[in-house]
Amino acid sequence: MTGLVHIVGAGLAGLSAAVKLASQGVRVSVHEATNQAGGRCRSYYDPTLEMTIDNGNHLVLSGNHATLAFLSKIGAREQLSSPRNAGIPFIDLLSGEQWTLRANDGLVPWWILDPKRRVPGTRARDYLSILRLVRPPEGAAVSDLFDCNGPLYERLIKPFLLAALNTEPREGSAKLAAALIRETLAAGGDNYRPLIARDGLSRAFIEPALRFIQANGGTVHFGSRLRGLTFDALRVTALDFGEARVSLETSHALVLAVPPLVASALVDDLKVPTEFRAIVNGHFRIKTPEPTVSITGVINGTVEWLFAFPDRLSVTISNADRLLETPRDGLAALMWQEVAAITGIADALPPWQIVRERRATFAALPNAEAQRPETATRWCNLALAGDWTATNLPATIEGAIRSGNRAAELITNKA
Repeated sequence: MTGLVHIVGAGLAGLSAAVKLASQGVRVSVHEATNQAGGRCRSYYDPTLEMTIDNGNHLVLSGNHATLAFLSKIGAREQLSSPRNAGIPFIDLLSGEQWTLRANDGLVPWWILDPKRRVPGTRARDYLSILRLVRPPEGAAVSDLFDCNGPLYERLIKPFLLAALNTEPREGSAKLAAALIRETLAAGGDNYRPLIARDGLSRAFIEPALRFIQANGGTVHFGSRLRGLTFDALRVTALDFGEARVSLETSHALVLAVPPLVASALVDDLKVPTEFRAIVNGHFRIKTPEPTVSITGVINGTVEWLFAFPDRLSVTISNADRLLETPRDGLAALMWQEVAAITGIADALPPWQIVRERRATFAALPNAEAQRPETATRWCNLALAGDWTATNLPATIEGAIRSGNRAAELITNKA
């Protein structure tokens, strides 16, 4: 058994690796450069809103099995809530139409035969076209295989893929789109119920994970920025934290779970994704009127998803590079105009906060897979983790957790 595993990076990839190793009796030491864990999946107190909000809105689906297993292991499964079925409400801001996508739980999608359950304007046979995306050829874009026009694409496929790929779906990787579809839309409604962290991402994912790690003998060090690595021909031999240098004994190992550009600066000749896409989130402090559904998909708007919490309304916009230079107050006003139209709230613009993540995820383009490194490296005691590694999924919570699990498995198998 490995004597000690250093895990650099306390995002979900690093935390999932630490949890898996600690649960197997491996001693772990987690190092995080900032003063909080979670990376993009965390909550923080915002002084402008005078409340705790999530850094960004993250949607987990009921088919994300690695995520649910992680939450169960750390004792936080009950932190995610979901509708009783796979119903997801949508609104088209251009036409004013509203509908709820209601898939049945079983593998056979009989729901597409019912006009009241499927997307308005679609026919049952239209859904057969989704099968073209299930087994795509290497290097194909979504538009190479699927007609990116019409109500099925605009009202279901596009919002679903846009949220997961964080890339314009037409030009997105068909391989990554296929992986999502196989595990969710093609696997039956029981696999794509939306799950929401009602009390915040940190309470669901981060705080329980840190407690689990520490309860199982692990340590967590904040403000511990890795400056460099020392290698010999076979191993990583030392970690340089600036004022402190940590030597790795022959029984020690390292999981590097940092952003891709940081990883490439630490490891020579490491190929990583170099093109990224932004995500923009807006948060509005307001008591949510009843009844307001927890999540709504938005078609033909700037806002793409609306999340409702008891004390705030939050919106998400993916592939949002176009909005990075938009003045914050103008963007907040535009978001609120659409939120008001969706919810029927007549209030003036309430206290708000805009969170822009310039490099939220790698661009999920067809050539992205060639840039994603495997978990294993040529050094026997070094494993990589992160949603940007070769997980066969886009940059999602599920991908991050799977990457951490793979890194932990690699380390223990080599011990």
